[in-house]
Amino acid sequence: MPDILETYRIENVDQAAQLLHPLRGEILSRLMQPASAAEVARALGQPPQRINYHMKALEKVGLIRRAGTRQVKNLVEVLFQAVARTYILADTLGLGEAEQKRLQEQRSLTHLIQVSERIKADALRLLDQTEERQEIPSATLEAPLYLRDEAEREQFLQDYVELVQQLAAKYQHDDGNPYQLTLAVYPQPGKERDSDGEA
Repeated sequence: MPDILETYRIENVDQAAQLLHPLRGEILSRLMQPASAAEVARALGQPPQRINYHMKALEKVGLIRRAGTRQVKNLVEVLFQAVARTYILADTLGLGEAEQKRLQEQRSLTHLIQVSERIKADALRLLDQTEERQEIPSATLEAPLYLRDEAEREQFLQDYVELVQQLAAKYQHDDGNPYQLTLAVYPQPGKERDSDGEA
C-alpha cells in the first residue's frame, strides 16, 4: 500500500482545476484510505460510472494513485488512494482571487469531512475499549447560528477562537488526562436565506 503524504504542493494548473471541482474535491476527501470507485459512489450517493469517470480524471493529473486490488465475487476491484491529506497551492500558479477563494473553501470542506470521520473512528474505538456500564466522559454541543454577512462571520470566528484559546489555557495541565477538543462552524445545507431574509 503506498504511503499518503501529509501535504502536497500544487504547482500544476490542471491539478488546481481538479481541486476546484466540487465533486472531485469530495472524492479526494473519501480517499484518505484505499477505496474502490464503487465504495466512493455508495458513500456519496452517486452512480458508480460517474464516480469512476471523475476518479480517472484525478488519476490522470496525479492527485490519486492505484493502491492495490481486491477480489469481490467474480470481479477484481481496483483500489485508489489520494496522494496527500492536505494540499498547498503554489504562488507561481497565478490563479485569480476568485479561484483562490474557491480552492480555500473546498479545502475547508474537505478538512471538515476528515475531522468528522476521525471523530467517528475515535468514538467507535472508545466503545470497543469501554467496559459494560462504564460511562465515557464526553460532551457534544450543537446550536444554530444566523450571521448577516461574511464580515460578521469572520468576526464571530475570530472571537470564537480567542474564547476557546482562553479556556484551553485556563484548564490545560501537563499532568492531566488527554482529551480531544474539536470545533466546527459551517453553513447549514439547503437553508440559505434570500435577499428578503426568507429561508
